[in-house]
Amino acid sequence: MPPARRIPEATVARLPIYQRLLLELVRSGAATVSSEQLATLAGVNASKVRKDLSFLGSFGTRGSGYDAEFLLGQIDRELGLDQDWPMAIVGIGNLGRALAAAPGFSSRGFRICGLFDVDPSVVGTRVRGVLVRHVDELERVMAEDPPAIGVVATPAGVAQVVADRLVAAGVKALLNFAPRVLSVPEEVLLRSVDLSIELQVISFHLSHGTTAPAAVDGAAMAAVD
Repeated sequence: MPPARRIPEATVARLPIYQRLLLELVRSGAATVSSEQLATLAGVNASKVRKDLSFLGSFGTRGSGYDAEFLLGQIDRELGLDQDWPMAIVGIGNLGRALAAAPGFSSRGFRICGLFDVDPSVVGTRVRGVLVRHVDELERVMAEDPPAIGVVATPAGVAQVVADRLVAAGVKALLNFAPRVLSVPEEVLLRSVDLSIELQVISFHLSHGTTAPAAVDGAAMAAVD
């Protein structure tokens, strides 16, 4: 078989946007969607949409567009949303609790398998039925139900230590919300979301009277319904 065609990182960043828009269209009863319609909703041009979707295969019909539900399924499959992705969150403060409580995770295949903190007032409580355990139990709990993804939502001062423990316990990917740069082995996927940096980028454009590129073209900030 020929090698799989590599999807550019910019296209990968736009696929979740298309997925969300298609999900809304399907829920509203839409049977088909054109590249022009999807482009307008996503804030990009139609040729870019067609090029992005061409990496998934050739299933559009000239003149009638794409079968919306089928296209949604193809994007779900490409994004791995048809699989089970167990996820552990360390740091159950305001942000960590909001992430753990978001119903959109489970609907997209991201299953919370572990919640950890050090605050005595938080340890022992439950978030959407999942018990918050002391971080000292991290390795034992993760050995019982190994997560694929570790989420770091701790203060900056302990973020690297937490990341090291998650990696040592076997996670293959880290999503970092702590306001610091983390160091991980090459084989571990690391994505960082720093709200203060995003605000500083906004303040730059406001102070210079410029317009930032659309989020769909850059590092889009994930939001979970």
